[in-house]
Amino acid sequence: MARIARLDKRLGAGHTGLVLFDALNGYLHPAEDPAKVAFLNKHNILPNLQRLLAGARQAGLTTFYPAGAHAPDGSDSVDRLTDTDMDLGHGGGAEKPIRPHFYAGSKDAEIAPELAPVKGDVVVPKQRWSSFFQTNLDLQLRVRGIDTIVIAGGSTDVGIASTVFAARDLDYAIVVARDACYSTRGNNNDFFMDRVFPRMARIMTVDQTVSLMTA
Repeated sequence: MARIARLDKRLGAGHTGLVLFDALNGYLHPAEDPAKVAFLNKHNILPNLQRLLAGARQAGLTTFYPAGAHAPDGSDSVDRLTDTDMDLGHGGGAEKPIRPHFYAGSKDAEIAPELAPVKGDVVVPKQRWSSFFQTNLDLQLRVRGIDTIVIAGGSTDVGIASTVFAARDLDYAIVVARDACYSTRGNNNDFFMDRVFPRMARIMTVDQTVSLMTA
């Protein structure tokens, strides 16, 4: 990677890619979870993701879609002991381990139609929280000369965090689109945006990010 590109404040299409993390129906259209629907609507998550994607496409950035693709029979997942479930409630033990929400081949595991890939975009199946762990995302970025990623999606405290840590250790420059990321777990989104991510990335709104995207 050219050092100068990572230090360029502009988000040029020649060295920047958009990463839409788990932009799936099940997460963005949770029909059976009215509280989450209300949360997503309140924070304009889907419209913000759409504006970010539109800006990237107008500037000519390639979009990458790390997407959970877990085997329906659970053969690519493992149960483990944890103190709590994902919401810090009772769970995590042998009787109620943390398992994937959605499985490959289901409607929930499809990319939301409002954010659907177009020709030239790259879908990256994944089986773990990080977009980089045993996927070909790093290869797909490097063969295109991309050294900077803009990341958005959810959850901030799970897959986004795991991916940002990995990207930092792989020497990518990172922009986190704050208002296009989300977590329904308390103040976790703000905590990561205010206290964790600024040490390894630039934290911007969608409008700020799009304004820096150039062909």
